[in-house]
Amino acid sequence: MRFIADPGGEVGGEIRVPGDKSISHRAAMLGAVAEGTTEIHGFLEGADCLATLNALAAMGVSAGRPAAGVLRVHGKGLRGLEAPPAALDLGNSGTSMRLLAGLLSGQGFDTILIGDASLMARPMERVAAPLRRMGADVRTNGGRPPVAIRGGRRLVGVSHRLDVPSAQVKSALLLAGLQAEGRTSVVEPAATRDHTERMLEAFGVAVERSADEVAVTGGARLHAARIEVPGDFSSAAFFIVAALIAGRGPLVLLDVGVNPTRTALIDILRLMGADIRLQARAMLAGEPRADIEVYPSRLQGVVVPEALVPAAIDELPVLFAAAAVAAGETVVTGAGELRVKESDRLAAMAGGLAALGIAVEAGPDGLRIQGGEVGGGCLASQGDHRVAMAFAVLGARARAPITIEDVQNVATSFPGFADLARAAGLRLAEVS
Repeated sequence: MRFIADPGGEVGGEIRVPGDKSISHRAAMLGAVAEGTTEIHGFLEGADCLATLNALAAMGVSAGRPAAGVLRVHGKGLRGLEAPPAALDLGNSGTSMRLLAGLLSGQGFDTILIGDASLMARPMERVAAPLRRMGADVRTNGGRPPVAIRGGRRLVGVSHRLDVPSAQVKSALLLAGLQAEGRTSVVEPAATRDHTERMLEAFGVAVERSADEVAVTGGARLHAARIEVPGDFSSAAFFIVAALIAGRGPLVLLDVGVNPTRTALIDILRLMGADIRLQARAMLAGEPRADIEVYPSRLQGVVVPEALVPAAIDELPVLFAAAAVAAGETVVTGAGELRVKESDRLAAMAGGLAALGIAVEAGPDGLRIQGGEVGGGCLASQGDHRVAMAFAVLGARARAPITIEDVQNVATSFPGFADLARAAGLRLAEVS
């Protein structure tokens, strides 16, 4: 599967992006171990979230879809999960693997977590090591999957200080902490997305929070909740940039999650001169949401403040696309985490931009990009959905078509991306 992005798209109008992937994962997992039936509205039906649902089903959790866009999860309580008959295959979903490692480390049965070739190459010791400090028996294969979890272990709450900001590791430790004796706390070097903390509160769990620390005390009971999943900001990011660099007028993205731990991309783009406005703010199930109004803007390269990078880590590929057409130089550092995502995103974006004629220099933890004229050509996405979508957006400003190979993994996070891109005004074809 490939994308062919033709030049000259004009973006505008109103669109609605699919539900937030991070929130959908967490809603399904917490609903599974809550008491009662949790109703989730706007659950993302992408491959990654379906991998979480399939894993929960293998452990005896029943879920149904009574109406379009609605998922009902029949909770089994914190100790009610059952031993799966085989290894849990989580496809391409690193979120599923890391969060389930925490959730299953205190259960009474053994589990093995596996995935596709990309996931089996991703680092898992960063979550396994702190879980072992709590008494869990979690083993990796040289730091990578399969992740083998031996059940029946007694977990004890401890204080963890993360070396690298990671919402997935933080969440795994909090999920393990629900099953541990005493208090489990996580101290972060920089703020990361806090969907787990907010959702635990929605399920009735007391969460202690300060500027850099979050903690739970073991033994809490989760009570079923109604969860309203907003539009995924990381998905909206591609259309925010598209409207800035190839807009014909304002583009309004309806009902998008604007959790402040997720929206650093807006702060960065505003530093570059972007005209982005948030309208009609609301709060549902602990998550803020708003309509995002984006106007065509002349972007200027900047040195991105390193403090903003952790909260924009998933959106950096499309920021690099914006930098390619901005006036002057854009410099991003502190983004070494991109080297261990679905691909080495720093290498993938640097290679693709260079192939399109953009001057780019890759460092160990970032890129230096000189904006200029974007050429056409054929690029490898490295099977990475965010790389593929970033170049699809950049195609609107290219001098010739851009072909992006190996884009089937876009469905893991953004089913229907190509259709929505065309509805917004991009000239994008999806070819088998």
